[in-house]
Amino acid sequence: MRPLKVFLTGASSGIGEALAREYARQGAILGLVGRREDALQALAASLPNPHAARLYTADVRDAAAMLQAAQDFIAHHGCPDIVIANAGVSVGTVASAREDLDAFRQVMDTNWFGMLTTFQPFIGPMQAREPVTGRWRGTLVGIASVAGVRGLPGAGAYSASKAAAIRLLESLRLEQRPHGIRVVTIAPGYIRTPMTAHNPYPMPFLMDADAFARKAAAAIAAGRRWKVIPWPMGLVAAVLHVLPRALYDALFMRAPRKPRKTDEDAAGTP
Repeated sequence: MRPLKVFLTGASSGIGEALAREYARQGAILGLVGRREDALQALAASLPNPHAARLYTADVRDAAAMLQAAQDFIAHHGCPDIVIANAGVSVGTVASAREDLDAFRQVMDTNWFGMLTTFQPFIGPMQAREPVTGRWRGTLVGIASVAGVRGLPGAGAYSASKAAAIRLLESLRLEQRPHGIRVVTIAPGYIRTPMTAHNPYPMPFLMDADAFARKAAAAIAAGRRWKVIPWPMGLVAAVLHVLPRALYDALFMRAPRKPRKTDEDAAGTP
C-alpha cells in the first residue's frame, strides 16, 4: 500500500506540528508550510523520515507563494491525498480601537483567505486524478474552531474568521462532492499550544496537541463532514448554536477576553 501524501500549512508549531508528527508516524509523504524556516527545519529533522518532507517557507496570505509551493509538491510527489489548511492566528481585538484594524485584517486574511489559497491550487489536480479510494479523489481539511459557532467578546476578529472558514468549508463540500473530493471541517476546542499558553482564563476540556492530532487524523480518514475535538466541546458547541440570543448575551457579555497581543504561528484553538 502506497504512503499517504499530505500537504499541511501552519506546520511550524502547535496543532500543525502535532499533525505533521502524526502523519509522519503513519509513514506519509509530507509537504509542510510555515512562516519560520528554522522551526520547519527543526521539525523535519526530528521526524522518523526527514527526507519524506518537503518544506515551504511561506505565508498563506501570499496566494502566489502558495501556488508555487503546491506546484512544487505536485511536481515531486504528484497530487496530495489530503490537504490540511491549518495555518491561523489569534489575537484579542476591540472594534472601537482604530489601532486594531490591522489585526482584524491580518486575522481574517490568514484564517479565512489563507484557507482558500491553500486549497485552490489543488482542487483542479484533484478533480482530474483517478479515484484513490472508492470514488474519492482527495480530501480537503480545514481547521476551524468552536469559537466560530458564536461571536465571543474581545474576539471579534477570530470568531468572525473561524465562522467564515466554517461557511467556506461548507460551500466547498457541496461544490466538490460531485467531483469526488471530500471536505472535512475540524473544530478544535481548547488545545494545549503556544497560542493558548497565555490565555488568562479557565480552558475546559483542555487537550494535548498530540492527542488532538490522533483524533483529527482518524476523523479525516473516516471522511467526517464536521468533527469537534474533544467531544465534550462538541456538546458545548451544539448548545451554543441553539441558545437564544438574549440568553447567550446574558451569559457571555462578561466572559473573559483574550489579551490584545501579537499573533503566534499556531492555529485552530479558541
